[in-house]
Amino acid sequence: MIQVNNLKKAFGQTVACDIESLTVGDGELLGLVGNNGAGKTTLFRMMLDLLQPDEGHVSLSGIDPSQSEEWKDSTAAYIDEGFLIDYLTPEEYFSFLAKVCGMPPATLNERVAAFEHFAGGEVLGQKKLIRNLSAGNKQKVGIMSALLRHPQLVILDEPFNFLDPTSQNILKKMLTDYRQQTGATILLSSHNLQHTIDISTRLVLLEKGHVLRDIVNDHEDACKELVDYFEKNV
Repeated sequence: MIQVNNLKKAFGQTVACDIESLTVGDGELLGLVGNNGAGKTTLFRMMLDLLQPDEGHVSLSGIDPSQSEEWKDSTAAYIDEGFLIDYLTPEEYFSFLAKVCGMPPATLNERVAAFEHFAGGEVLGQKKLIRNLSAGNKQKVGIMSALLRHPQLVILDEPFNFLDPTSQNILKKMLTDYRQQTGATILLSSHNLQHTIDISTRLVLLEKGHVLRDIVNDHEDACKELVDYFEKNV
């Protein structure tokens, strides 16, 4: 379970996050939506102890990320290219991650092979350094790396960015299947409203750091409520 309490972060006079309370239950697929500057990435970075809050705290399964390293064993994330080691090939990068977490080579090979459909013949076996891949293929490497260890908490910031329509649809099914098979909790943010509605069990609308809506996703009503909100703000 994830708990956020009185979490605040400002950059100068700009409030990036001001969340009084937010709880995410085990096994949920929570979609964060909002315009640019809504605070989605800031919230994720504070959850991952990449950014120190001004006030309040985050708890991941009872652990404060700023006070302990234990949460890292069950959590994985991909926020941006800074998470990658771009002078390695994808296979070298995955091998490095496997060695860090003590994953046997046979298990690594099995899990990488499971991503072949998503990789689309453009990531694996190409002998290209990550830095020489297209933006979409870098995105695939980042997402694959986040799922590689089968973590119980997955955090993905704008995972549909840079992906072609086919890859976006494969990713939707991949995340849905992963949650159902492992019981993992998944948090994702996206500007792609329809994709987020399609796969999320719950939707949280952020605006200027505040939670404006917290919606159990029944698809039709959730879609209408969010579309109406964004249309009113055109």
